[in-house]
Amino acid sequence: MPRLVPRHFLVLAGLMGAIGVAAAAAASHGESRNLSALATMFLSHAPVLVAVGLFGQGRLLLGAGLVLAGGTLLFGGDLTMRALLGQGLFGGAAPLGGGLMMLGWLGLSLAGLGRKGRY
Repeated sequence: MPRLVPRHFLVLAGLMGAIGVAAAAAASHGESRNLSALATMFLSHAPVLVAVGLFGQGRLLLGAGLVLAGGTLLFGGDLTMRALLGQGLFGGAAPLGGGLMMLGWLGLSLAGLGRKGRY
């Protein structure tokens, strides 16, 4: 993987954190279940992407981070579309994003089982 990929995780984590805070604020004023779920997903996954951005050096860890990021963005994009437009991205987008998030978390677990210092 390219050497700059970990820095991209930091950029993405910062954007997800900001969007998560904005979604939490919007949900508290408009009581939107979708925006509340978006805030929860983004604010719980952004710190993981910070960690991958700072410490990710192996292919497995970076791959798990990419899958986790992609799943979170897909899931969040579907929730955002539902909250703002009343229609999701496409049929099954949220479950697909959720499945990718689970795979990303399992990938992080596998990376943790790797040799010490090599993920």
